[in-house]
Amino acid sequence: MVCVHGVSKRFGSTVAVDRAELCVERGEFVALLGPSGCGKTTLLRLIAGFEEPDAGELCVDERRVNGVAPERRRVGMVFQDYALFPHLTVAANVGFGLKRAARPERVRELLALVGLDGLGHRYPHELSGGQQQRVALARALAPAPAVVLLDEPWSNIDPLLRGSMRDELAAILRSLGASVLLVTHDREEAFSLADRIAVMREGRIVQAASPEELYSAPADRWTAGFVGAGNFLPGRIDGDLVETLLGRFPVVGRNGASDVDVLIRPELLELRPDPLGPAEVVGREFRGHDVFYRVRLADGTEVVSQRPSTELVPPGSRVVVSPHREPVRVFS
Repeated sequence: MVCVHGVSKRFGSTVAVDRAELCVERGEFVALLGPSGCGKTTLLRLIAGFEEPDAGELCVDERRVNGVAPERRRVGMVFQDYALFPHLTVAANVGFGLKRAARPERVRELLALVGLDGLGHRYPHELSGGQQQRVALARALAPAPAVVLLDEPWSNIDPLLRGSMRDELAAILRSLGASVLLVTHDREEAFSLADRIAVMREGRIVQAASPEELYSAPADRWTAGFVGAGNFLPGRIDGDLVETLLGRFPVVGRNGASDVDVLIRPELLELRPDPLGPAEVVGREFRGHDVFYRVRLADGTEVVSQRPSTELVPPGSRVVVSPHREPVRVFS
């Protein structure tokens, strides 16, 4: 539904997007995940037509759209600040891009879809932030776009409501079978919503994969650390195993190096209290459903263990660290 081939965009001496490659399949929900300033929003604006690429090709619904005006690209966009017209009613905002003859019926249909039936006469300032977001979504859906682009649409929502709003709007889009590209810097948001996640760094897409694959098989060390907490321990390859401070593990994704960094996720390290244990709990972060422990090993190396909140271990406790004997990823 959306194909980005070798797309680049500069602003003066700054390279915002650098030979980006990304495809969104029909009906797929893809999250574009990356740190602030990596080029996510610029790439979204390029697809929408608000910016033109310096190089590369953009296709929407199998049609090349380089140089095509935004309103002719069959793209709907929900902006971070919603960009509603303050002087227009909710109904007028939703129907803004529609032909007059089709407007009333289509507007009523969309307001019912997003749960704002009966509020068409109000103005944006008379609505809550969550309701304004629904108006923005209805407006984006009004012309039946081929793809819906979401630019961090939940960033202005109250944190207590963000989760429920996120789930509701995602459910609406999935019920329509919409093709969606969501820009976010929130890993939890990307993992919970997306069918596939494209990780962006310094203008490039470094990996596009399912949430499960991205977490368990990151393409490089930076991606491994960005998508989730991880312990990186020095290791040495010995045949099909790697030797580390915590023992020997089978290796996945060997890169040809002998001396490597070994990724062990915190949830794979169990802690067993033992007065004679070689390791010590030196920090604890209680998160309600789980706890992150900072543990100092016998040689001074510190690792992080994530355990259920039912397994409370006081700081200062001596422990034995028992890793799950699962295959591990290694990096040069």
